[in-house]
Amino acid sequence: MSAHCMLTGAQPGFGNRISHSHRRTSRRFDPNIQTKRYWLPSEGRHVRLRLSAKGIRTVDAIGVEAAVARIRARGVKV
Repeated sequence: MSAHCMLTGAQPGFGNRISHSHRRTSRRFDPNIQTKRYWLPSEGRHVRLRLSAKGIRTVDAIGVEAAVARIRARGVKV
C-alpha cells in the first residue's frame, strides 16, 4: 500500500539522513497514515478510509459526507 492520504493527498517526502561524520544517505519522511472506518448515512454502509492525522481532523471538522465527496472529486474510489 502506498503511504498517501485519500483526503489531503499527503505523500512521502524525501531527504537525507546525515550521520555524525556528515555522510548523507537517502531517507523517506512518511505521513502518519491511519486506516479509519466511518459510517456513511447516505449510502447506509461503512467506508474504510486511509487518512493522515490531519485528514482525520478534517473529517471531524467538515463531516464524513463532505469528506467522501472531496475524495470522490479527486477521482479516488470509495
